[in-house]
Amino acid sequence: MCNQNPHCSSRYRVMRQCLVGKEKEAMLDNNQECRAALRVLLVSPLFDCRCKRGMKKEMQCLQNYWTIHMGLNEDGDMEDSSPYEPVAPGRHQDAFRLASISSGMLTVAPKGFHCADAEKTCNPCLDAAKACNLNGTCKRHRSSYIATCSKEDPNKGETCSKKRCHKALRLFLDRVPTEFSHRLLFCPCQTEGCAERRRQTIVPDCSYKEKEKPNCLELRTVCRQDSLCRSRLADFMANCRNIPPTVSTCPNQDNHQACLASYTRLIGTDMTPNYVDSSFSHWTISPWCTCKGSGNQEEECANFLQSFTDNTCLRNAIQAFGYGLDYMASKNASVPDPSATAKTTSDRLAPTTGPPFVTIVKYPEPRDGGPGKPQGLPGDHCACVHANVWALLSGLALALLWARHAL
Repeated sequence: MCNQNPHCSSRYRVMRQCLVGKEKEAMLDNNQECRAALRVLLVSPLFDCRCKRGMKKEMQCLQNYWTIHMGLNEDGDMEDSSPYEPVAPGRHQDAFRLASISSGMLTVAPKGFHCADAEKTCNPCLDAAKACNLNGTCKRHRSSYIATCSKEDPNKGETCSKKRCHKALRLFLDRVPTEFSHRLLFCPCQTEGCAERRRQTIVPDCSYKEKEKPNCLELRTVCRQDSLCRSRLADFMANCRNIPPTVSTCPNQDNHQACLASYTRLIGTDMTPNYVDSSFSHWTISPWCTCKGSGNQEEECANFLQSFTDNTCLRNAIQAFGYGLDYMASKNASVPDPSATAKTTSDRLAPTTGPPFVTIVKYPEPRDGGPGKPQGLPGDHCACVHANVWALLSGLALALLWARHAL
């Protein structure tokens, strides 16, 4: 629509020029032509447009969005608004799925974690890897990013090419159904071995770590210079932000799936987050950065870092995905007992052996004698048996009467 309007399209081209180079902040503040172009674009259809997640021309759409909105918040004092279409409020599992499909935030419905064999130590992350290997698309893209992120780059003296690694990770997360990718990222662990496997999912030595930790505000500045990273960080903040204590802990009425999808889409950018260690009961998620050296911006840096490390919405979303929504009702334990969960699940799913509304009583074996000696049979059971016999005889008599009447 803007291209069809000569006045709008010309101002758009001017604005693009204003945002090129290191002097863009001064250009926006002092250049009258840049300010005039911004005023025109603020009342154009471009200002209210939003991008679809995973759309074919996503990068072009994001660049168009930031051409206007970058000029409004170039100094970074304000939190960016998400350039993506808003997601629907979460209501129940079916609504979660429908809202996710329509918004491009598709993920699987949360399912309660249970161990198939309560006597053995379960490793859901290993099970997730096996499930991925049984799916052609998942296996192909997972093998590709692991190989790419494990290769050395002798030309730069690095252990790997982080740029190529990030690209391969994004391709994996974009192409592979979330029923496989999210199980790898958010598998519920009961042991350190499982938690370490979960931490290693994104090959952190290449995709996550650096020789030195940068300051978190500096990392945020680097991220905001890239349209994709800036967009996905803004979307994460919109869908996973901590909200004041209410019935909900996530925006959009506890839309956990929107938070998980926004978090996942950060992986493969400069703001890639990950588990910081192999703890399975008190795990922490963070980008690779620190608040040391923040000076008088220490509070701002701490608040930004806590949006990952102390994020109630993100933690609840991951726990609800791994352990099921029923788990969220219990706040007493950080990790549910797998044997108890397995027992509850098996009891609920055990098939009935008799017809509906019929209970088959299994009497104990005689304890003090052989057959015919009912020392081990309680007296109230005898009365019950007698009553059942009389009821059976009455039914047979009534059936005979009906048969004679029919003849």
